Amino acid sequence: MTEKSYQNMDYPELARQIKAWARELGFADARIGKAELPEEAGRKLQAWLDEGCHGEMDYMARHGALRVRPAELVPGTLTIISVRMPYWPAEAQASESVLQDGRLAYLSRYALGRDYHKVIRARLQKLADQIKQAAGDFGYRVFTDSAPVAEVALAAQSGLGWRGKHTLLLNRQQGSLFFLGEVFTDLPLPVDQEEQGHCGRCTRCIDVCPTQAITAPYKVDARRCISYLTIELKSAIPLELRPLIGNRVYGCDDCQLICPWNRFAVNTVEADFAVRHGLDQVSLLELFSWSEAMFKEKLAGSPIYRIGYAKWLSNLAIGLGNAPYDPAIVAALVLRADDEDELVAEPVRWALQQQGLRQMAG
Repeated sequence: MTEKSYQNMDYPELARQIKAWARELGFADARIGKAELPEEAGRKLQAWLDEGCHGEMDYMARHGALRVRPAELVPGTLTIISVRMPYWPAEAQASESVLQDGRLAYLSRYALGRDYHKVIRARLQKLADQIKQAAGDFGYRVFTDSAPVAEVALAAQSGLGWRGKHTLLLNRQQGSLFFLGEVFTDLPLPVDQEEQGHCGRCTRCIDVCPTQAITAPYKVDARRCISYLTIELKSAIPLELRPLIGNRVYGCDDCQLICPWNRFAVNTVEADFAVRHGLDQVSLLELFSWSEAMFKEKLAGSPIYRIGYAKWLSNLAIGLGNAPYDPAIVAALVLRADDEDELVAEPVRWALQQQGLRQMAG
């Protein structure tokens, strides 16, 4: 951007237009924040890393400092546009009923449709293109759950919501059931005011966590978090945590389902986030019967695809181990008891043992 255009640009008006364009592109809201976070954010992140709460997510430690220093991640960044987009599919079967039926597989509702990374990144690029038309060439990068970006902290600082005790972003109008994305810019846009939190004394998210992963308000130990265990952890879920997993085979929504603010949550209008292949209410046995070819075909373009077939079967085996006794489950497990991949075979043997115990218990 030239010095002349920099001086003549009406940045308050541009900021207003950016928010309007974002809504036209399907985002529920957009806010603008500074390209820096308080020093306290860096101290808290380092303390969390020092405790090993990131588990096997080595990238968290490798790029830790950059997460709280966005201007170092993208040199020249002055302001950050944060956006949110609802993801809850209107047609999804009631989460509570699925969780209560041990024969069914529970997959986090954000993952029932197509991969959000591509959807949101494409929309953010369109937003950047519109800004470019109005402001001329400018420096920017778009992100959505990618690169070392402290999305929640930046979104909260911009006034898009506040960080809840479960560490997710909450919004008074729409709860927490949305994706986040950012545009890092070198434009000196006016920033929005940060919103104070509204969790009060409520601890429902802490109390409901199946594995007690929320070890304190605003602190999650990933090593106990079901989302981490079923998605990020490359090995099988630790033995002591398996009975607590229940039928959650990809992610977990419990802390959001219980949150009072999500009574205001809205359903998505994005066709790409609609339920695919009946994944909102499908039996563990059906998913466990998929061949690798079926897994790749049905989950192509899904966020689930990235965990791979072996981890998929490993998680499902644990779900089957937690399910009520069923001869059909035992028969399906026996077929995979000698799987050449120990990531699959070991949980299958565990699941067979659990089914045997349930049969004896009557």
